[in-house]
Amino acid sequence: MTTDMYCYILFITEAELNRLSRGKGPVRNMRIIISNSSMEPIYEQIIGQIKAMIMDGRLQEETMLPSVRSLSKDLKISALTVKKAYDCLEEDGFIITVHGKGSFVARGNQNLLQEEKRKEVETKLEYAIEEGRKCGMKDTEIRELFELIMETD
Repeated sequence: MTTDMYCYILFITEAELNRLSRGKGPVRNMRIIISNSSMEPIYEQIIGQIKAMIMDGRLQEETMLPSVRSLSKDLKISALTVKKAYDCLEEDGFIITVHGKGSFVARGNQNLLQEEKRKEVETKLEYAIEEGRKCGMKDTEIRELFELIMETD
């Protein structure tokens, strides 16, 4: 039995991002990497990567995203998968979809972005605490270590 591994990569150029930030159309080439061998569902891979692009500023407010059909064609995946990713992004407040016009990065989502970043840090801290406990550290030792690290930075 053989296992086929597929990875699709889609790129967006700096010039394309600049063109889009001036409102001249949808992003044509976003750098989205899809791994069919990942345990993470494809729609979640898309969500994570688009959120990251929004949070780090590669996709600016009001930037038009590729259409569902266009992105699904470029990534060689089902349009339903892209639709599900866009629906989740809209539900989370990262994008808005205007029927007949397309999907756009939501305006004024700085608070949302801060909250996402805070959740990410919280998750990493929880993981570090869990690892410390697995190593036999007591909570007081973990706190002391945390304080020590905070003092040196």
